[in-house]
Amino acid sequence: MSIVTQPMRTILRTSALFLPGLFLLGLFMLGFVLVLPANGQSLAEGGQTKTITKVGTTAAQFMKLGVGARAIALGGTFVAQANDLSALYWNPAGLSNINGGAVQFSHTQYLADISYNYAAFGVRVGNMGTIAASLLYLDSGDMKVRTISDPEGTGELFKKQDLALQLSYAKALTDRFSIGTTLKYIREQIWHSSASAMAFDVGVLFTTPYENLRLGASMSNFGPKMQMTGRDIIFSSDPTPNQSGNVEIVNSEYLVDQYALPLMFRVGLAWDAFSTSNHHVVVMTDAAHPNDNSEYLNMGLEYQFRDLFALRSGYRNAFEVDGEQGLTMGVGVNLRIDKSTKASFDYAYADFGRLEQTHWYTLNLQF
Repeated sequence: MSIVTQPMRTILRTSALFLPGLFLLGLFMLGFVLVLPANGQSLAEGGQTKTITKVGTTAAQFMKLGVGARAIALGGTFVAQANDLSALYWNPAGLSNINGGAVQFSHTQYLADISYNYAAFGVRVGNMGTIAASLLYLDSGDMKVRTISDPEGTGELFKKQDLALQLSYAKALTDRFSIGTTLKYIREQIWHSSASAMAFDVGVLFTTPYENLRLGASMSNFGPKMQMTGRDIIFSSDPTPNQSGNVEIVNSEYLVDQYALPLMFRVGLAWDAFSTSNHHVVVMTDAAHPNDNSEYLNMGLEYQFRDLFALRSGYRNAFEVDGEQGLTMGVGVNLRIDKSTKASFDYAYADFGRLEQTHWYTLNLQF
């Protein structure tokens, strides 16, 4: 005979619905505690209090640029909407939405003619979940080596190259709640010096009891500090230039500081505002809390027609102190190649104020 009464069943059912939400709240609090000490300092100056945002004090800045033309066109509001391979960047839990296999390639000629590329592959492994791997690669192109004595160049060339190798896993624990994590190797190189570190991301997705509303949260780039090493920071010196007869050449090294990774915590909402067989409108918003800048808000809107064509618009980094980012927009086209293969092409435009704009291109294949 069952001893579980009807009120107890109601409590258990309610708990099953809201425990994921409590998990999200706990993750939000964890991210807030981890990031706040680096971002909430104040300085009294001239009778006024100024907030110290610590802009430019972290390494691996390329990890903050974003991934995927669709997400960029939506103003970076992809934490609760992530359902393609760009989820490796925004929220690894979104990989649980992938059925079968998928490939994604993305390219943008970023500011200052910097080439920024992304490639990813993912596959659903039955009931085990989804696994995926990706590569982020940034290349500044060749630049002249300039010195005080040779301001027009020494004849040598150097470049800045960054990359991140990511391996992700995601699983839907219930029909409403998914969790995912990413392990990544990050490397920065400039001329003959480099720095590297291992880091990880974690994210969750929750479809609320209100079916049209989804909640997502992620924490990115949690790992150790990075420190440059290489022959560019090695030099020879004479410790006692005014004395003779002792050691005249000592190999020395500049003391290079260690810098934290750009830790980022995001929480977002996605709402299916209108949905019919022909038209679908999604409204999204994300709040971001970085460890090297002020908090900001992203907003996005997507309209889809019969899953064939999409129009998107958004606004990035609203309320960020001294920010240059702003309006974004883009389009997407979906093509059915055969019964099991689908291709899509996305384009995004992102305004950077005084720094002009960038154009993003992404190709997706699902099979």
